[in-house]
Amino acid sequence: MGRKLRYAMVGGGPGAFIGAVHRMAARLDGLAEIAAGAFSSSPEKSDETGRELHLDPDRVYGSWQEMLEKESVRTWDRLDFISIVTPNYLHHPVAKASLLAGFDVVCDKPMTLTVEEAEDLCRTVTSTGRIFALTHNYTGYPVVKQAREMVREGKLGAIRKVVVEYPQGWLSTLLESTGQKQATWRSDPARAGISSALGDIGTHCENLVHYITGLEMDEMLADLGTLVEGRALEDDASILIRYKGGARGILYCSQISVGEENNLTIRIYGTKAGMEWRQEHPNWLYVRYPDAPEQIYKRGNGYMGSAAAYASRLPSGHPEAFIEGFANIYSNALRTIAARNAAAEPNPLDLDFPTVQDGARGVHFIHTAVRSHQARAWVDASYSPPE
Repeated sequence: MGRKLRYAMVGGGPGAFIGAVHRMAARLDGLAEIAAGAFSSSPEKSDETGRELHLDPDRVYGSWQEMLEKESVRTWDRLDFISIVTPNYLHHPVAKASLLAGFDVVCDKPMTLTVEEAEDLCRTVTSTGRIFALTHNYTGYPVVKQAREMVREGKLGAIRKVVVEYPQGWLSTLLESTGQKQATWRSDPARAGISSALGDIGTHCENLVHYITGLEMDEMLADLGTLVEGRALEDDASILIRYKGGARGILYCSQISVGEENNLTIRIYGTKAGMEWRQEHPNWLYVRYPDAPEQIYKRGNGYMGSAAAYASRLPSGHPEAFIEGFANIYSNALRTIAARNAAAEPNPLDLDFPTVQDGARGVHFIHTAVRSHQARAWVDASYSPPE
């Protein structure tokens, strides 16, 4: 295109952790620049963030509706995409309105509050022809891409068992009662939706399993717990999963596991070998065999596959992790947008980012787990999102 893509952000104002992360990720590879934003429902706070980012005051708005109305009629400096980093309840209305206004979208997860909203976004993406990326950032880690390539190549054999867990400890007390912003909206059903822990971190587990293995859920049995007294939504979940084809899975996510930080871990066992990846040690992939020594695949080395190599920026021994993984989602999506804008075919490696269909799978997973817990029974978990 000969220029950076221009974007606006909805959300991400003062005190919003994830907004700053998105902005760092979007600019890491020099592909995009922020040009506008509606950073808060408070016009004063939105203006504050606009000043911090040195934006034109005329392009900083007090509401996302005003922003879309005024930005959609600009011509020579028109926006290319909208980045949505609001609490969950705003994802659907902002994303749909942005798509209908002719903008591509990068949206935080979970994609929507309900399955109906998720499927509506699937249909809207199809009807508008826009590009939609969902920031399940752990799929952007190079070693995760290596794991996926090895599983898809049959290096583990047929998959029999998957164990994925995401323990955190930051909500082991009633933090929301102190007014802490991140805890407050996540514990509010009106803003977070039907779930807290599942929507916040359980969807990462579901997405990571599907991304690496391609396994589709068949049935699940979920036990959700609200272990901190006074909390409105669950803070702990343990789920048994039966996958199509016969594999079995265990998915555990918790935000009351005292002392844990972000210990997302996945273990996959096949008929030939097993593997393990830990998010807190993200540059190493462990592969284990029944009749040979354990192997450790390290990011940045020449033996890594094409997808892992494409997603790496630094030589081996220089750690890459959260921001770089997040940036890989953005950069792949942005190069795909730029190719589309130039009427060119995108690099196939750039098409490797979570889509609106991945978002719909995540929302369906949340609602299925809640339904199973309420019924105290195995329930049908199969799902195919609209294309």
